[in-house]
Amino acid sequence: MNTFLLNGQHTNDIERAGEILRHGGLVAIPTETVYGLAANALDSTAVKKIFAAKGRPADNPLIVHVAEFSQIVPLVQEVPEAAKKLAEAFWPGPLTIILPKSELIPPETSGGLFTVAVRCPAHPVARAVIQAAGVPLAAPSANPSGRPSPTAFAHVKQDLTGKVDALLDGGDCRVGVESTVITLAAGKPRILRPGGVTPEELRTVLGEVEIDSAVLKSLEQGRVASSPGMKYKHYAPKADLTLVDASPEEYSNYVNQKCGSESGLKSCYALCFEEDTPLLTIPYLSFGSRYDSAEQAQRLFSSLYRLDALGVKKIYAHMPRKQGVGLAVYNRLIRAAGFSVVRPQKKMIVGLTGPSGAGKSTAAKLLEEAGLAVIDCDKLTRSPEVYTADCVAELQRAFGQDIAADGVLDRRLLAERAFADPDSKKRLEEIAFPYILTAVRQALENAFATGKQVAALDAPTLFESGLDSACARILVITAPFEERLERICKRDGIPEKAARQRFSAQHPEEFFGNRADWVVENRTGADLEAELALIIRELQEESGEIL
Repeated sequence: MNTFLLNGQHTNDIERAGEILRHGGLVAIPTETVYGLAANALDSTAVKKIFAAKGRPADNPLIVHVAEFSQIVPLVQEVPEAAKKLAEAFWPGPLTIILPKSELIPPETSGGLFTVAVRCPAHPVARAVIQAAGVPLAAPSANPSGRPSPTAFAHVKQDLTGKVDALLDGGDCRVGVESTVITLAAGKPRILRPGGVTPEELRTVLGEVEIDSAVLKSLEQGRVASSPGMKYKHYAPKADLTLVDASPEEYSNYVNQKCGSESGLKSCYALCFEEDTPLLTIPYLSFGSRYDSAEQAQRLFSSLYRLDALGVKKIYAHMPRKQGVGLAVYNRLIRAAGFSVVRPQKKMIVGLTGPSGAGKSTAAKLLEEAGLAVIDCDKLTRSPEVYTADCVAELQRAFGQDIAADGVLDRRLLAERAFADPDSKKRLEEIAFPYILTAVRQALENAFATGKQVAALDAPTLFESGLDSACARILVITAPFEERLERICKRDGIPEKAARQRFSAQHPEEFFGNRADWVVENRTGADLEAELALIIRELQEESGEIL
């Protein structure tokens, strides 16, 4: 087949794409998520061509794309209020809504289901093509079924040249993973596939939103797939991919050993975070920061294409967190790996942190009562083991001899000077952290020696100290600013001005939330114990330990 190469910046090419689609042809088009392979959604013969070109199973439903909200009305039985709210909040954008379908939607498009998945893409070229075609477009990802989704035009050319009528170049895709899919056709709103719109964002509009069990696990045998991306192995590179659930330190140690022992070192790669790279001695490809899920999503599929181009045979991917867009990244990787996950060590370290006055000490006590080993890093910083004569001498040179005039460290005076400005705080950390880290690691070793498998590091400066590299999970406790302010003043007996000064030298609340696997808000009236019980249950399942 002769495949036309079209440019989305040219109006004539957009019109040409619309004409091809209107007459039953196939065109790969850009969207903000990934490139899609489009056909007239109302033409069963055209839709069958999609399945043939992709090698896609016929019972895997397609998503129907429209250029504006009003165009879904004839495609569904009715438009409920919840769908209107979601469209107002997130369309155009990476959200797909499942509703009972009208008779206009052929069974080939819906995968034989009574429902149809619809969305309005944010990419202006995609909407222009839909308008030019004059029909809604069914458009799964423009790749062979089961392979990584294309996020660059070069990927589409590689996969589909000679198999479809035309390819439309719209540049790189901004989001990088497929749309979030939510069903409104079966009771409570339920996410069937995570994507660029997060569960937290959906809950701000709809209130309670469930997450389908198939998001994190394989679809139960015999269950019908209600959404693309649920039933089959998806997104997989040619290489064998294993997901590694570990802290940066554990991950690096594991893959260094595994790839170092592989025959042909360059055939084995680490698909890692930026923070892992200083620890790796093997070939690697970073797909973003550990704490930037949006960056991971944008770079994930292009990284898998890159590894295929390198001829890699084995990939060890560092497992992302499951919060926000990270849930979508995890969902794609777990399916690309065929649900192959390893945990190098049975023991797990959880970082417990958050802004001052949030209630970390209370949370630590509850975790300890539940059976975790809890290391109070703040307490360790006050121990003689940390503030040795050498450490105190360094602090005196930096902050004045009078902070330890009688040989005993005046912590309040030290804090007053160290938190006076960011540079002073940084200097304190540079001096104290090496001493603190030694004490913390010894405390962890002692805890695990008693048989404990899960330890929590209660560490206000978890990230500044670098201790986050030892943590496989991070739990953040937060609370409203005014409540935290009141708690600190009461707890430490300091005036509000001093408390505000202390807060100003610390990270803002969103800094912690953007780095967390779990965020628990400990506001007045909240049930902190109940919130932590859910997390503890999850840790039990992941660690295999009866806490």
